Amino acid sequence: MTNRNRSIMRVSLVGIAANLILSAFKIVVGIFSNSIAIIIDAVNNLSDIMSSVVTIIGAHFAGKEPDKEHPMGHGRSEYLSTVIIAVLIIYIGLTALVESIRKIIVPEAVNYQVTTIIVVSAAIVIKVLLGLYVRARGKKLQSGSLIGSGIDALYDAIISAATLVAIIIFYTTGWSIEAYLAACISLFILHSGIKLLRSAFSTILGQRPDANLSRKIKESIAEFPEVEGAYDLVVHDYGAGSTIASVNIEVDRHLKASQVDHLSRDIQKAIFKKYKVMISSVGIYAIDLDNPDVKKLWHTTKTIADKYEHIIQLHGFHADLNEKKIHFDVVVDFALEDRRAYFAKFSRELKEAIPDYELIITQDVDTSD
Repeated sequence: MTNRNRSIMRVSLVGIAANLILSAFKIVVGIFSNSIAIIIDAVNNLSDIMSSVVTIIGAHFAGKEPDKEHPMGHGRSEYLSTVIIAVLIIYIGLTALVESIRKIIVPEAVNYQVTTIIVVSAAIVIKVLLGLYVRARGKKLQSGSLIGSGIDALYDAIISAATLVAIIIFYTTGWSIEAYLAACISLFILHSGIKLLRSAFSTILGQRPDANLSRKIKESIAEFPEVEGAYDLVVHDYGAGSTIASVNIEVDRHLKASQVDHLSRDIQKAIFKKYKVMISSVGIYAIDLDNPDVKKLWHTTKTIADKYEHIIQLHGFHADLNEKKIHFDVVVDFALEDRRAYFAKFSRELKEAIPDYELIITQDVDTSD
C-alpha cells in the first residue's frame, strides 16, 4: 500500500472517530428532547461514518499493484467508492424526508434542554474544523472521496447551525419549526448526494480534463523550439497519481527521425516532471510552409475557415503537390447543435475555392482546452 493510501485511511479514521462521538451525543439529546431535526442530524453523521468506511475500502483497493487484468492499476476504485457514498447519502436523505413529512402532518411536542444547546453548538465547531481538515488533506492527496467528505462535513455544520437557530426560536417565541427544518435538512442531504453522484459518474465516463492543466501542458510542449504547435491532447484518468495522455505536435518536415525521437522523449520527461502526467505517445504532423505553393493553399484554407466562428482549430495541414491532395483536421465547437452539417458546409466552400485538389478533411474532436 502506498503512503498516499495510508494517509487517506488515517484521515478517514479521524473522521470516523469524530462522527461517532457526535452522532452518539446527538441521538441521546434528540431522543430526550423529542427532536426529529437533531435525530436526523445524528443520522447524517452516521452516514458520514459509512462514507469514511467506504473511502477506506476504496483506498485499499486503489492501492493494489497493476496486474494482467488491470494493467493501468486499480486507482479508479476510489471513483466507485464515491458512487457508493453518494447512493448512501441519497438513501438517508429520502428516509429522513419521509420521516420529516410524517412529523409535519402529525406534530409532536419538543422539550429542549440547556444540554441540547451545548451539544449542538459543540457539533458546529467540531464539524467546521473537521471539514476544513479533511478537505485540505483531500486536495493535497488528490482524493475525490476525502474532498467530498470534507465538504459534506462543512454542510453538516450549516445543518447543525440551522438546528441551533430553531432551538433559539423555540425558546424565544414558543414556535416549533423543527419538523420543517428537518425536511429542509433532508432536501439538503439529497441535493449533496445527487451532486456527488453526478460528479463521480462524470469522472468514470471520462470527463473533459481540467482546462488549466490541459492549457499548461500544451504551452509547455509548445516551448520546445522544434514544436510549431500541440494538438489533440487526450487525458485518461486512472486515479490520483496515474494520469496518462497522448498528444500530436507539428514539426518541420525536414527533421530526421532520430531528432523527432529525441524530441518526443524530452517532451515526455518535461511533462511528467512538471505535471505528473505520463505522455504515452507523441504523434507527428510534418508541415512544410516554406514552399510558396503550400503556403498559398494554407492561406486559402485558413481564410475560409476564419469565416466559420464555430471552427475553433485547424491543424495537421499537409499538401501533396504531386498527387494533388490536401490533408488536415478541423475541430468544430461542441456548442454547435448540428456539427456535421456545419462541417459539410465548410468542406463544400473550401472545395469550390480549391477545385483542383482532393480534400481529405477529418472532423476532429475537441478533447481538451
